[in-house]
Amino acid sequence: MAATNQARYKVGGMDCASCATKIDTAVRRMAGVEDVSVSVASGTMTVTHDGSSDFSAIEKRVAGLGYSLRALGRKTAAAEFPISPARGEKGHSHGHHHHGAHDHSHHDHAEIEGLHGHDHGPTDGPWWKSPKGRLTILTGLALVAAYGIGHLIPAYDTYIFTAAMLIGLLPIARRAFMAALAGTPFSIEMLMTIAAVGAVIIDASEEAAAVVFLFLVGELLEGVAARKARRSIQSLTALVPKNALLEVNGQTREVPAETLSVGSVILVRPGDRISADGVIIAGESSIDEAPVTGESTPVAKGAGDNVFAGTINGDAALRVRVTAAAEDNTIARVVRLVEEAQEKKAPTERFIDRFSRYYTPGVVVVAALVAILPPLAAGTDWGEWVYKGLAILLIGCPCALVISTPAAIAASLSSGARRGLLMKGGAVLENLGRITAVALDKTGTLTSGRPEVTDVIAFGRNAEDVLRLAAALETGSSHPLAAAILAKAAEDEVEIPAASDARALGGKGVTAVVDGQEVFLGSPKAAAERVPLPMAHSRRIAALNDEGNTVSVLVVGGVPAGAIAMRDEPRADARAGLKALADAGVKTVMLTGDNARTASAIGAELGIEVRAELMPQDKQRIVGELKREGFVVGKVGDGINDAPALAAADVGIAMGGGTDVALETADAAVLHGRVGDIAGMIALSKRTMRNIYQNIAIALGLKAVFLVTTIIGITGLWPAILADTGATVLVTINALRLLRVRV
Repeated sequence: MAATNQARYKVGGMDCASCATKIDTAVRRMAGVEDVSVSVASGTMTVTHDGSSDFSAIEKRVAGLGYSLRALGRKTAAAEFPISPARGEKGHSHGHHHHGAHDHSHHDHAEIEGLHGHDHGPTDGPWWKSPKGRLTILTGLALVAAYGIGHLIPAYDTYIFTAAMLIGLLPIARRAFMAALAGTPFSIEMLMTIAAVGAVIIDASEEAAAVVFLFLVGELLEGVAARKARRSIQSLTALVPKNALLEVNGQTREVPAETLSVGSVILVRPGDRISADGVIIAGESSIDEAPVTGESTPVAKGAGDNVFAGTINGDAALRVRVTAAAEDNTIARVVRLVEEAQEKKAPTERFIDRFSRYYTPGVVVVAALVAILPPLAAGTDWGEWVYKGLAILLIGCPCALVISTPAAIAASLSSGARRGLLMKGGAVLENLGRITAVALDKTGTLTSGRPEVTDVIAFGRNAEDVLRLAAALETGSSHPLAAAILAKAAEDEVEIPAASDARALGGKGVTAVVDGQEVFLGSPKAAAERVPLPMAHSRRIAALNDEGNTVSVLVVGGVPAGAIAMRDEPRADARAGLKALADAGVKTVMLTGDNARTASAIGAELGIEVRAELMPQDKQRIVGELKREGFVVGKVGDGINDAPALAAADVGIAMGGGTDVALETADAAVLHGRVGDIAGMIALSKRTMRNIYQNIAIALGLKAVFLVTTIIGITGLWPAILADTGATVLVTINALRLLRVRV
């Protein structure tokens, strides 16, 4: 099969879903175009073509609709950042963002800015410098001048106001005509043009001029709000420093951060932002991860720990080996993920889209009937009813309704991402609020995933001596239990003696000579094979096992010397997080492959129902059982051994620190791994849905009120356009409140 080519553009002036739909419809009809993906969130358009497309024609078609374009290159498609589609979202292809070699063989276009009459423009810079802003200001000045001149020459005020109106209307009419040719006849611009021209015909040119100006003001406000929402997530990219200190052959030099390659070693000074994702190879410091994960408390990290680009180094220099190129670091992937998620429509949004396709033509029919039927049937005044029909045409503009859902979802996804809560699309965001049961993995989800020493028991020696000798045996080992013992020794500042003749005994333990004596550390069963354990010691070990501990027994010179108990401890926030879920009315259950005794001990401590000793297919089966019982199930895990259960759940949530698995396996991800953030996600979803319902009520409610008042003669054209513009602005402002939500 031939390779599929793609062309990407930056689109200026695209402020809402209606804009994206017009562009999609227009470009999809062009010769050679196989697919089109228009992203309002990132302001881009990706055109998939067969190689025969006329790019100049495509660009002129989009520019004709009133949008500026800047070519971002041509290349062969390659799915660099695959993301599992949200369940229930078939038939939508909102392409991935690709990075790679650009083929400029077709051409290299500069930004295609405003042909005459294009009042859409670049989204950067202050609003008054944009073509849309300049047109709005010019139309407003013309309207003010028309009022002044019209009072001085009242006999010509109709012509004066008509001239003022045309300054703003001509660009709108041109866009309406181009949209109609491109397959969108019932656009907001077309309704506006019909209403304005009709108003002039019935000698209401003053109102027509004011209506055009108010329409432009509404579009301008919508654009400003859209830019604010877009920048809220794009601002994350500003967290990554522009430069890095690259270490080569023991020397450091400053280089652009975007040039760092995987495997490079960088020096991060105290107080500096880390310029790339990587792993610490030397140094210990506290890292402020709040910019990326929202975690308010700095995290202590040392050699072997992962760090993220954009986080802030604390009080000591670090040497970091880069593990991801600039375009693949955590922040870049989060931004891409959110931009793509914003294009995955929620069920509510898809319903509104379908509704609006019939709603707008319906409004045109109703407006025509209002204008024609009363004069024909009852002989009433034509001018009065045509005026009312034109007002209804403006009232029926669908902008506020169409933007009501995507504006709230975009703001919510951005708000969540800035706090380390990633959701892959509107459907996921909507489903989170419906969750009534959450199944959580134990290791790495409810617990830290790393064993910690809980007890050091001495049998005839002091506890420090037991820890000292055990640490001597484990020095150099990478086993998790060995790491726990060594960490405890370091914490207690124990001086570790040298060991010789160290040998690992498969499945039993380790032995070595320390201080001239043979020392063994291993399981209680293996220790009992070497020396008899007194009943008192055996009972103590059994009690520790019942509490979920793994116990290693130390034998020195053929005599039991002590025992060390270790356990994967619950996360500090686990109890509070589970309580938050319970308070929200959500059932919780632990699903783990660990042994029943350990799992039950952790479950009893956290107060959660436990299902233990499960294989991956068992977890999947239990999720299915919960769903059959009527629960909407969220599955929380690490995205690897929990993959079948994550896929079976209504919403799969991965816990992790920005790893590929955490970002790509599940429907949602919690970057900083706090259990409480699961409840935060659910709360954000419910808050978003309330916001969406409020927006729909505002949009339809204002239209209903003004529809009635227009028909009975209380309101006219001015209030009609205010009903549409005002509803759009109110809906957008209400949605933007979600950007300030703390979760």
